[in-house]
Amino acid sequence: LALVALVSAFGSSFQYGYNVSVINSPAPYMQDFYNQTYFNRHGVPMDSGFQMLLWSLTVSMFPLGGLFGSLMVWPLVNNCGRKGTLLINNLFSIVAAILMGTSELAKTFEVIILARVIVGIYAGLASNVVPMFLGEMSPKNLRGAIGIVPQLFITLGILVAQILGLNSILGNAKGWPVLLGLTGIPSLIQLLILPFFPESPRYLLIQKGSEEQARQALQKLRGWNDVDDEMEEMRQEDRSEKEEGRFSVLSLCTFRGLRWQLISIVVMMMGQQLSGVNAVFYYADRIFQSAGVASSNVQYVTVSIGAINVVMTLLAVFIVESLGRKILLLAGFGLCCVSCAVLTLALNLQTTVSWMSYLSIVCVIVYIIGHAIGASPIPFVMITEMFLQSSRPAAFMVGGSVHWLCNFTVGLVFLYMEAGLGPYSFLIFCAICLATILYIFFVVPETKNKTFMEINRIMAKRNKVEIQ
Repeated sequence: LALVALVSAFGSSFQYGYNVSVINSPAPYMQDFYNQTYFNRHGVPMDSGFQMLLWSLTVSMFPLGGLFGSLMVWPLVNNCGRKGTLLINNLFSIVAAILMGTSELAKTFEVIILARVIVGIYAGLASNVVPMFLGEMSPKNLRGAIGIVPQLFITLGILVAQILGLNSILGNAKGWPVLLGLTGIPSLIQLLILPFFPESPRYLLIQKGSEEQARQALQKLRGWNDVDDEMEEMRQEDRSEKEEGRFSVLSLCTFRGLRWQLISIVVMMMGQQLSGVNAVFYYADRIFQSAGVASSNVQYVTVSIGAINVVMTLLAVFIVESLGRKILLLAGFGLCCVSCAVLTLALNLQTTVSWMSYLSIVCVIVYIIGHAIGASPIPFVMITEMFLQSSRPAAFMVGGSVHWLCNFTVGLVFLYMEAGLGPYSFLIFCAICLATILYIFFVVPETKNKTFMEINRIMAKRNKVEIQ
């Protein structure tokens, strides 16, 4: 179980994180390449408006690809299985890596923009399939901890991209094609190793109807032969599924028995992305510069923030089973809410009060701690836990689409919001965090150490439906 978690999270989730931040450091050199290529073709330099449009496309094509990837989750995991989908998905990443790595040799920037869409599709599939795969394999007492492992590898991917993107390593005029092309290596490793691991036992029993294969997969994952209790729980789930049938996205959205689960997932995913985590990362460099950090050292400070992100997510892996999901969600969004409010104040008073710039650094760190322990990792764990086998792929498709659509929106709108509102844009994020906290407090149940059927019964009461 530990090995399959590591292989699938390193091969898939790691790259999602890597591609989130890989183009931040080499941005000036890549823009020079865009300019130079355009000049070589047309004999005139590119005008600044067109360059800004091309760069915005390069950045925002990744979440747009993520949205397309999320829309492919439901058909792929139902037809090819969880493991099969992860193996097929590697092809997207390897193609994108080859395109990005050779773009400078081919003297074409259009290929980079295309490759960002392809690697976005890869990340959209990976961000949904890995939590589903691991959540279905884990015993109930480890499901939360294993469910956070993909998020841990996302933060590791961000950190590795920040370190390799330092000017002294690959974030320079010569190194950036290599930096972009490295993304294919984890996929190759996963393509070679993952076939030796079992498929999700729940998929084998409930969707494939093969009890013998499911038993063998469970025995392999648990390391002992007596898996009768878990087999019986899966059969119960199978019986309750047969009455309801398999869900498409449309039937999921109209089915009364899953109404509150669906609303909860949409609210948590919107809260996760619209709480401004990308904006804080965009803003971080400027906040540090205004606090007097020399511009040559800002990238090292950014790396240290990435390291805090990894450490706090690692902490969440160890505390989620003792504290529970709900506490971490409330604490995470609570820290984000408070730090956004204080950050607005600190940024406004920065020019008049000398120590305010240090307060804004503290706010950024507190915000990132809040996101790392609750707001980032737990919503994906909750999708796995709040839905049964028949509705889970459709639920991941809805949750993933909301996640990427909101990510794309923040990336697109934030620059205009910042131009119009300045530091006050963080008040909007503060209000979104507060609304999410209130919803979680009143509606979302604690799912720690409960079977999928037990969680289903708790939600059935809220949906006012009977479960046989």
